[in-house]
Amino acid sequence: MHVLIVSRNRILVYAYGGTERVVWDLGFSLNALGHKVTYLVKPRSHCDFADVLAIHKSMPLLQQVEAAMRLVGADIVHFQSNPFADVEASERFPYPYVMTEHGNSELGTWHPRNTVFISKNHAERHASEQFVHNGLNWDGYGKVNFSLPRKNFHFLGNVAWPVKNFQGAMDVACQASVVLNVMGGRRLQIRRGFRMTWERNIHFHGMVGGAKKFSLLNTSRGMIFPVRWYEPFGLAIIESLYFGCPIFATPYGAIPELVPSECGVLTNSCSEMAQALQQADQFDSEACHVQAREKFNAVQMAEGYLYKYERILDSEYLHASAPVSQVHPRDLSWLP
Repeated sequence: MHVLIVSRNRILVYAYGGTERVVWDLGFSLNALGHKVTYLVKPRSHCDFADVLAIHKSMPLLQQVEAAMRLVGADIVHFQSNPFADVEASERFPYPYVMTEHGNSELGTWHPRNTVFISKNHAERHASEQFVHNGLNWDGYGKVNFSLPRKNFHFLGNVAWPVKNFQGAMDVACQASVVLNVMGGRRLQIRRGFRMTWERNIHFHGMVGGAKKFSLLNTSRGMIFPVRWYEPFGLAIIESLYFGCPIFATPYGAIPELVPSECGVLTNSCSEMAQALQQADQFDSEACHVQAREKFNAVQMAEGYLYKYERILDSEYLHASAPVSQVHPRDLSWLP
């Protein structure tokens, strides 16, 4: 099969990356399974296992996609965001396609009939059963050294994004009297409002990636992640699990699908989460690692999408009608 993957992001991802890394690992795994991949992505992208075409800002995206399909002769288009202005436009598109919804939608937002969501909960919130869990190519993360001492905890996410509830993570760390390594922001924040963090037990490392990120994760006792929205999936969670870190998070969105009881504690209470940190060393780091490596890997993700591609190429729609977001995704409770 030949798949044209369309993303408004740039590949390859060198450092801090979310959806971009999934898009890269999906193409890599499709290629490893014997399928051809062509990317239509942001300029200055490159790839050693697939052909790359650049998106031009001056031209409508769908026009470029149709031109790319005529040029490369792919069997199916895989959009990584919704390119259609309305439902009618999605029905008129002349080529087989699937669209992955990677984020949360506002209440009432429509999606094309061939939309795939990224977790069971994510799909259910759109009255859908169509999902493929994200997966990562763990070989790119290297081996985990389980013999290293684990002293501090970590937060992995954009601290400027209110739904990630970084303030809640700091409150948990301070209440539990533990050191928190922050990957995803700086002590002084100006964007999205001024914030200066004075607590000495909160250590900031910026938007880290690669070896530094892996080193911090490989020596962490656990992840503190008290999000206040329905997490669509949680790449930061499975990355942390891969490095043997139990997860201390709120039970929202996809998180219960990723974190079984043997790999962490889920609660929407600051005091309960702070208490749970005291038992962090009782969790088996190798069991956390196996959870990520065996259940959320890129090959399984690619196989899941191949099944969806085949259905669509057999002239099926994944949904009888356009799925619509059923709930408001944010402002979920966070208790003392």
